[in-house]
Order: sequence, then C-alpha cells, then structure tokens
Amino acid sequence: MSDGAAPKGSTVVIRPMQAEDLSQVLAIDQASFALPWPESAYRYELFDNPGSLLWVAEVTTPDGERQVIGMVVVWLILDEAHIATIAVHPQYRGQGVATKLLSAALIASIQREMRSATLEVRLHNLAAQRLYRRFGFEVAGSRPRYYRDNNEDALIMTVSPLNQAYREWLEREGWKNQDEQPF
Repeated sequence: MSDGAAPKGSTVVIRPMQAEDLSQVLAIDQASFALPWPESAYRYELFDNPGSLLWVAEVTTPDGERQVIGMVVVWLILDEAHIATIAVHPQYRGQGVATKLLSAALIASIQREMRSATLEVRLHNLAAQRLYRRFGFEVAGSRPRYYRDNNEDALIMTVSPLNQAYREWLEREGWKNQDEQPF
C-alpha cells in the first residue's frame, strides 16, 4: 500500500471483486479486523455462492499499478441484503471510500430486488455507525457478546425500503447532504 491518501489525481473505481484481488482483500481484512475472514471464505463467496455480491474499491498509482483499497461483501437472502463485511485499508480511511462501496453495494442490491438491508456493527464502532446512519440505517436490535475476540455487543442496523426512490437518492449521492434523508 502507499503512504496514505489516494494518489493525487487518481480516481476511486468501484468494481466487482475478481480472483486476482484476493491477496489485497485479505491484507485489508487482516489490517481491519481482529477476526479476519480466511481466504477460503472469500473464495467460497466469490466462486460458489450465487447469493453473494463482492465489490472492491481500486485506485491506480502514479506508476500505473492498480491497488485495491477497500472491499464489501453482501449476502442476498430472500429480499434482504445483508452487509456481511466492509472494510477500507487503514491508510485510505476518511476519504469516502467506504461510502462509495456501501452505495455501490446498495444499488446492486436494489437491482436484484432486495427490499431492505441489514448489518451488524460493533457497539463501540461509532465511525461505522455514523456512516450507516447517513444511509438511513437505524438500530433495530442488538446481539449480546456477538464478537468472539472481546465479547463486545453488536448493534443490528437496518434500512428499508430499498426502492427506486432510495436508488435515485444513492445515485445522486444524497448522503453528502446531512439534511437530506433517503426517504
């Protein structure tokens, strides 16, 4: 990874995850979580689970190298999009990469006729909670001692309905306006 911000003049591109991205995705996961997913889990989601959406955020370095800086995995369960994991490499956080990943994942979920989205987030991960609230997610419950590394509780956050109005709000980047709600 580079020494910080996305290279000057570069653009963050959100695209479907590919097999050749796995080493970079694993590095992001390991840098982001106390309990990272094993490579076999990503391989399963990428190759064997037709109900998964996997996206990466990528930048191109000044020397032309393509670099994965973030990822998201979504499980499509009946009519619900479950955000299974989302992470941005620590050196690229605070630059809107997670926002772009989440938006792309939600748009893709709406295209596949999902009606709601849900996720779990650590009780003390206030930055992630702020991000999800910008997208209209609200706390719907909790899972006591959900995280095995320290027994921290998880908040269950959901947003619904995922519909055409919400998609249009995502496409016009409505989350940038703190006063504008998605519905």
